[in-house]
Amino acid sequence: MSWIDRLVPKFGGTSRDDDSGESVWIECPSCSTRQLETILAESFHVCPNCGHHLRIGARTRLDYFLDPGQRVEIGNEHRQHDPLKFVDTQTYVDRLTRAAKRTGEKEALLVQAGKLLGRPVCVAAFEFGFLGGSMGSVVGRRFQAASDYALEHGIPLICFATSGGARMQESMLSLVQMARTAASVERLNEAGIPYISVLVDPVYGGVSASLAILGDVNIAEPKALVGFTGPRVIEQNTGVKLPPGFQRSEFLLEHGSIDMIVERGRQREVIAHLLNLLAGAHAELG
Repeated sequence: MSWIDRLVPKFGGTSRDDDSGESVWIECPSCSTRQLETILAESFHVCPNCGHHLRIGARTRLDYFLDPGQRVEIGNEHRQHDPLKFVDTQTYVDRLTRAAKRTGEKEALLVQAGKLLGRPVCVAAFEFGFLGGSMGSVVGRRFQAASDYALEHGIPLICFATSGGARMQESMLSLVQMARTAASVERLNEAGIPYISVLVDPVYGGVSASLAILGDVNIAEPKALVGFTGPRVIEQNTGVKLPPGFQRSEFLLEHGSIDMIVERGRQREVIAHLLNLLAGAHAELG
């Protein structure tokens, strides 16, 4: 074992010693090179060696995307409960408690209003670390709160979606959030307010079939997996061998399912430009 392996144990993520104050090292899951977290933060957590986009938390993403300065958090009044008293290997309440402790968030969707290159915007970001970014009733209500805020203030809504799909612990209460979020997007559309969806690895299930693909412009990060059901499940149930790169953002772009692929470091400028174009188009139509 080399000295670096002894210093930084290889377990597919980060290595830190918070008590000693030593630097944090992060291993790229694509090329296995290790980088200091401070270096990765400067590159928006994109591996400088291979360009792989590492997963980041919702709050970090909003810090990257929005201008520094005052922000308003939206939808925090919607807090989770356990309507079905669901229990599998543990209670739903215990899962929620552990997810909150692990991520520092109360739910799988964080919404903030702020500015993007000086333009007021409302931004929603999924927290994949919170029960796989699954969409339950509170996520649906927070997304609706985001769209209501955008409507009230006449500002664009941008959503960064990463999710395993509907939250099984809420059964039908989770599935109806597909209709809730789709209706929220339609209200924006009727009012001529731009909605831009950014697909972040991975996006599956009910989220991919609702709010994630309803943008005026649908953007994806490089090599993001996007689909309703995973490739292995499809192959097992259909017996069909899927083509290489199936469900990757590059495959989706080639087949017309998304509009563009934008690297994380360019998203602020590209989305701001798109909003200018959409605002101009709406002014001409109006």
